[in-house]
Amino acid sequence: MLKIVGDNFIKRYRLEQSIEALEKVRGEISEQSYERLKALVEYRLFGKEFDRTPIDEKIVVAFSAGSDSTATVKILRWAGFEVIPVMARLPQIREPVLLNAQSYGAVFVEIPNYMEVISEQIKKGAPICGKCHSMIMEAVKDYAKKEGIKIVASGDLLSVGSISIYSEGEVVKLNFPAFLAIDKREAINILGRKYALGFGCSLWKSAAHKSPILKRFAIQRVLRELRAGAIDEDIARKLIFDILRK
Repeated sequence: MLKIVGDNFIKRYRLEQSIEALEKVRGEISEQSYERLKALVEYRLFGKEFDRTPIDEKIVVAFSAGSDSTATVKILRWAGFEVIPVMARLPQIREPVLLNAQSYGAVFVEIPNYMEVISEQIKKGAPICGKCHSMIMEAVKDYAKKEGIKIVASGDLLSVGSISIYSEGEVVKLNFPAFLAIDKREAINILGRKYALGFGCSLWKSAAHKSPILKRFAIQRVLRELRAGAIDEDIARKLIFDILRK
């Protein structure tokens, strides 16, 4: 499931930062969660085996059924957590994706006024991905709060471990791939199947067709992820070519 990072200096440094970040929220999560998350990092660092029997601890995962959030669900379940994937039911999500999400036990939530907000962004020629992501995360956190679940995980590919887990009001936010220094290539390999790389959803593609400047923003995002080590050159090339074809 997980590979040891070995002598990869950058990933080892990031994992050490993750342990420091975990210590800061220790008093806000259960001791079981703390111990199991720490064991995951130590497994990545040293190959140290740990008890993976199921624990009575729920974690909500913001689920898109993409490679990063799916890898997050699979690893957390492998580590013994009770995982609840929560997917925002958006108008651009196709039926096969919804069915795939259901196969992982996804719970669906609604986002009021979603299209009004996104349509206004499109009208202004402004990037929509960041706004969409923030609205989804708010809906997922609201679900967690209502259910009394403390940890909300995402598949965000950040470049540092220092902000991979932190307190955010009533919940603790866990950017899981960043927490374990997992990059896009590793996430895809964890799925154990072929994965079609592409940039953006159908809504983004439609918006980019009407407002081509969105392609520039998208390419900048891909290059940021490349510089951060979240993706490699081959993935970046494929994503940029996909953007330019829209």
